[in-house]
This record gives sequence, C-alpha cells and structure tokens, in this order.
Amino acid sequence: MKKVGKKWFIFAGALVVILILVVGNLKKSSGNKVTVQTDKVKRGTITATVSGSAKIQPEVQVKISAKVSGQIIKLGVEEGDEVKRGQFLVQLDPEFYQAAAEQAESGLNYARAGYEKSKNEYERSQKLFAGNLISSSELEIAKSTYEQAKAQVEQYQAGLNQAKDNLNKTTIYAPMDGVVSQLNKKVGEMAMGSQFTLDVIMVVADLSKMLAETEIDENDVVSVSLGDTANITIDAFPDSAFKGVVKEIANTGTTRGQGTQEEVTNFLIKVSMVEKPSGIRPSMSATVDIVTDTRDDALKIPIQCVTVREPLKPESETAADEQSEEDEEMPPDEQEPVRVVFVVKDGVARQIEVGTGISSDTEWEITRGVEEGDEVVSGSYRVLSKQLKDGDVVKVDNSLKKFRSDEL
Repeated sequence: MKKVGKKWFIFAGALVVILILVVGNLKKSSGNKVTVQTDKVKRGTITATVSGSAKIQPEVQVKISAKVSGQIIKLGVEEGDEVKRGQFLVQLDPEFYQAAAEQAESGLNYARAGYEKSKNEYERSQKLFAGNLISSSELEIAKSTYEQAKAQVEQYQAGLNQAKDNLNKTTIYAPMDGVVSQLNKKVGEMAMGSQFTLDVIMVVADLSKMLAETEIDENDVVSVSLGDTANITIDAFPDSAFKGVVKEIANTGTTRGQGTQEEVTNFLIKVSMVEKPSGIRPSMSATVDIVTDTRDDALKIPIQCVTVREPLKPESETAADEQSEEDEEMPPDEQEPVRVVFVVKDGVARQIEVGTGISSDTEWEITRGVEEGDEVVSGSYRVLSKQLKDGDVVKVDNSLKKFRSDEL
C-alpha cells in the first residue's frame, strides 16, 4: 500500500508540472502578441494649412507728429474720435514762429529798399558811362552792387517763406479719414519736431480695412502664396472665424537668437480681412490659419499612423549580405530612414513604405503604398514608434482610443 501511494504521489506531481509548463507556454504564446489600435485608409478632402500667432492692425494708419517743436496749447480730438481729412487736430504755440516770420519780413523790406537804391544807381551809371562821364570800372562796381542787392532780396524772401511755413506747421490737420486710435500727448506737453526722430502725437487709422500680421517660419513660408485664403480667429471673438486673403509676404526675414541653438528666422505675412466683427480694435491678438493647398478625393490616414524606420531589405539582398559577411566585414548600412505604416493583415503587422503628400493638423495624404480600406496601426505611440516590427503578431483593441499615460 505504501508503494502504491508513493507512485500516485509521483504521478500527481508530474501532472502538476506538465500543467504548469502548458499554461506557461500558452501565456508566453499569448504574450508574443502586441496590442495595437488601428484606423482605416479612407478617401476624402484634406487641407494643408500654415498657422501663426497674429496681431490685428489697420491696413492704413498714419502716425501724426510735429514737423516743428513747440508746446501743445490745444487738442481738437480725443482718442476714439472719428476725423475727416483736413480736420483740425493739434495747435502748437505759434508765438516763436510768428516772431520769426515778422523778423524775416522786416529783413526782406530792408533788402528791397537796398535793392531799389542799387538799381537806380546802376541805371544812372549806365547813362553816365554812355556819355563818357564815368569809367568802365565805376560801371562794373555799380552793376556788382545791384546784383548783390538783388541776391539779398531773394535770400530774405526764402527766409520769409521758411518762417511762414514753420508758422503754418504749428497747426496740424488730419491727412485722411479715420479714427484716432492712439493719443500720446496732452495739452501742455512738448512736441519735438525733428527730421530724424519721430515724436508721435497721435495715430489716425482707417478701421474699415483691417489685416492680421503674423510671422511664419522660414520652412513654412515657401508654401504660402499671395492670394491664399486664410481663417482668422480673434481671441476676443473665440466662437467665430473670419475669412482673409494673403496680401503681402516679406522678402526678408527677421532672425532672432542669431548664433545660438534657439536661432529662428521668420517672415512677416499680412492677411487682409475679408470679414471683420464690429468692435474690432488694433493690436488684438489672433491666430491665422493660411490654407496653402487642398486635395479632393485623396487617400488619407491619421497623422500618427506614419512613422520613420529603416527600409526593409529584399530577401535576395539579405542573402547576399550574409554571403558577403563570410568573406569580409561590410560597411554599415547607409540607407536613409523612410516613412512607413504598419498594415494589419490576418493578425500580422507588415511594414509598408509609403509616399506622402500634403498634411493637415490631423491627417497625411498617402500617394503610394496602401489602398483604400487597408487597416493601419495608429497606436499606441510607444508601440508604433519603437516596439513594433515587420511580421509581429498583433492584437487589435480599439475599445480605447485615448491611450493610457503608461503607453505614451
């Protein structure tokens, strides 16, 4: 009886070991499957856009500054007022310029008196010379004195014209119809008139025509053309998008952080607003999405389906590589990585090199490599970018489209 019990005990132990091995193999076999999410290759419209932060500005605005220096003694407008061309805006203290004009006029009168005297003397000298009563040298002196007096009159006349012009510049009028969008000075403050420094008193803007100014990276600006349509979203009107058209593209870029790793070069683009909301104001923040291309009936997949891998080698090339390794060591593979997708067929993921066209924020256009209806791997990012290999057995689980944080 003891021998029979011992045999049954050994048999039961062996059976347990076998069961453990079977279960382990089953789990191992199951564990070889990679869980992925997939999407279908579809046909539809895809739109490529270039986006950038923007500021709303008037298409036409004039900075009003004084051409002569003086104290502001009167303002005819306030910020936000509508003005018409030729309307009074600013009065500078004219006292100094009035005195200068009067002085110039007095000098001109004095010069004119001298001119008349020298003219009469010259005419008399001409008659005396004709009667041989004076020498030619005396006639030349009279002529020279006359010409100097004439030049002096012209000089004083120019000075008077300049003085009157400066006096007129103490009164400033609106150069265009518009709105006073900015007022920088108050009555009693000095306005500095200079040809080299702009001391802005106010800004008059035509708010009937507005544009969005944005800076686009040098890599994206090449795809933007004059006349491209755009959607403009203004932060103050978040629920609406307004149509626009690219009006101007800068020929020269602006470089920031030059010589550093953060160096960037952007190009200023002006987008004219075809539609604009009431209440829009200069310097409002906005976002501009410029439509650079649109493709109808295009093959497309979600943008996360495309990854970059080294190209697969054909079987014949692989065999040749193995043969050559027996003879000598081969140099490392210098093939550039290519864009690929993983197509799922019969539970197996196959790496397929694809050609890509334009892209939107969410989708790629596919020009070759896959067909409509193909099932392609779209996630998770960790699996698609690093783990998944050609020929891997996969398990499709689309129950969760939002991946857990540990999968990213």
